[in-house]
Amino acid sequence: MNYELFIAKRILTNKKDKDSISSPIIKIAIVAITLGMIVMLISVATGLGLKYKIRDKISSLNGHILVSKFNQSNAENSQNPIVFDTLLKQQIKRISGVKNIQSFATKNGMIRTETDFEMVVYKGVSKNFDWSLFKEYIIKGDTISLHAKQSKTILISENIAKKMHFKVNDKVVMWFLDETKKTASTSKAKPRSFIISGIYKTGIKEYDSHYVIGNLSVIQRLNKWKTNQIGGLEINLNNFEELNFVSNAIYDEIDPSLNTTTVTQKFRDLFEWISMFDVNITLIIVIMIIIAGINMITALLVLILERTQMIGILKALGNNNKSIRKIFLYNATYIILKGLFYGNLIGLGLIFIEKYFGFIQLDSDNYYVSNVPYYISFSQIVLLNLGTLILCVIMLIVPTYLVSKINPVKAIKFD
Repeated sequence: MNYELFIAKRILTNKKDKDSISSPIIKIAIVAITLGMIVMLISVATGLGLKYKIRDKISSLNGHILVSKFNQSNAENSQNPIVFDTLLKQQIKRISGVKNIQSFATKNGMIRTETDFEMVVYKGVSKNFDWSLFKEYIIKGDTISLHAKQSKTILISENIAKKMHFKVNDKVVMWFLDETKKTASTSKAKPRSFIISGIYKTGIKEYDSHYVIGNLSVIQRLNKWKTNQIGGLEINLNNFEELNFVSNAIYDEIDPSLNTTTVTQKFRDLFEWISMFDVNITLIIVIMIIIAGINMITALLVLILERTQMIGILKALGNNNKSIRKIFLYNATYIILKGLFYGNLIGLGLIFIEKYFGFIQLDSDNYYVSNVPYYISFSQIVLLNLGTLILCVIMLIVPTYLVSKINPVKAIKFD
């Protein structure tokens, strides 16, 4: 093996060979592998980055699992409350994988000023709301107060603030329909005054256009509910991959009048679109490896044909076909590794530059994010490199059989 490696190294380092026909072909093969690795790294990093960022953003706004009454799985306007007592809390908490349980309720309302009005959905949250997930979306001001006696602060979206010309600390009057009345004719709109404590922007048009975040106690008082009555529960998990398992486990534990809805069920179309990222990434990787393999096959064939005389001499000296084929496979492996090195260097460099400086901007209305998110792990980098190397070498095994077709006598005379 040392002898074969020595010959392979001599082929690549021979100064005379730098002006040969194979020299530019080898350079093209290296460039092809480099570009292929750059494209694969960027496609994996951006594809997974978008997938995880959008998934986590939707989950942070709606919870991984929604628990509500059967007749209001979307919980757009909470009317029939559920009782969030110690028993229900223990039933859910005992399920492995549950990170946090947060109670909420929603109610349709209208913000009215002297010149304009806007229909909104008031989402009331309580002390168990996980602000760590939502704080990154607050662009001005601060979070709301969740004490029952200080329930007049709200968060509004940048979208609503621009439409209604609001800013932080402005007073807002919101009108709610009194749904405790039996008939619509006897229902009256009730005004409530609030102070804007902060302005948020999630980048999700459907959410930013409608939702106002406030205190759950406001809805409880409007609907004449008790302090343990809520519209629903949003459950956050430690691991998204356990979503269906935990949802089914919770459903088996809770009262039959309650239902569980996963975030993937509630936003089915969105998650189907996200799942297409995996298909696109796989397709790009396959195409890039095929292109790199074809370029390597071309380079190897040219190298073998150019070394016909050398092959004849090696055969005359007693080397078998297997030994000579290994020499060219070592050459090809060196070329592939060189291409992978430059590909990783440039590809990862571009990813880190874009990740920390964010030159590329996206339309949040279409992509749900304003900057390109990146995600790539060390194991994925290793698998990409190892997979490319192995598949390219396998593709080169067949072309090396051309060595066995070369006659040593004719090859020595070949010029």
